[in-house]
Amino acid sequence: MLVSLQEIIGMAEKGGYCIPAFNVYNTETVMGVIDAADELKAPVIMQVYPRLVNEQVGYYIAPAVLAAAKKSNVPVCFHLDHGPSEIEAMKMLRWGATGIMIDGSVHSFEENVEITKNIVGLCSAVGVGVEGELGHIGSVNDEAMEEYTDPKEAGEFVKRTGVTCLAVLIGNAHGHYKKTPCLDIERVKAIREATNNIPLVLHGGSGIPDDQVKAAIKAGIRKMNIGTDVCCAFADGAKSELDNPNRSLAPDMFMKPSIESVKQLALSKIKLCGADGKA
Repeated sequence: MLVSLQEIIGMAEKGGYCIPAFNVYNTETVMGVIDAADELKAPVIMQVYPRLVNEQVGYYIAPAVLAAAKKSNVPVCFHLDHGPSEIEAMKMLRWGATGIMIDGSVHSFEENVEITKNIVGLCSAVGVGVEGELGHIGSVNDEAMEEYTDPKEAGEFVKRTGVTCLAVLIGNAHGHYKKTPCLDIERVKAIREATNNIPLVLHGGSGIPDDQVKAAIKAGIRKMNIGTDVCCAFADGAKSELDNPNRSLAPDMFMKPSIESVKQLALSKIKLCGADGKA
């Protein structure tokens, strides 16, 4: 059930819900996510951060994601998250990715357009959709947030690049929020209108209050990224077992609580996104 980014995002757009996109870091996180998706009959995206791609960890994770998709009866997209250049995109395509994000948001508007347009052209040759980003989505540790995504610029960006979906800055950030974020839902609506209703992507989905997530989805968010919460769930599961003096020394045994912890997180996020029962 491996599907392209455009296919899975199209499902969400047609159904008016959101696809949860989980960052995966090892076989155990892949197992936790796919177990949850299968249980709830939900389409999911599993994505890999560029650090893992460049350290070759992604080379080993890729077959695990592809195996999970082959075994599963739900649509699965294998996606690159925040690819900074053509190098990471090409590696991921070779490893079987069915979706690519190119993040040119740290560059000027014109440079971002050219970088993104180039990746769209390369990926379209093999039928793979591309996620772009306009408005640099930083970290919760940044002293100040960049300017929010401008709807007018978004309209021009989408028209000139041909992206499948667009990540936007609307009060969101990566990491655990130090204070409760306040998403600009009206801006989501304005961006949708300016871009002829392109599917929008919400990064920094870990820690955003449920009511705001639901309002954002209603306004046009069709993909939500969950990374930090996956890391914390995995760590909590591992710690619970490692603190047990009677635990097995076999890694496959003491990793089981981590798989279950990730699964429980994924179950909750799938339901929050309204993706359960949509496969």
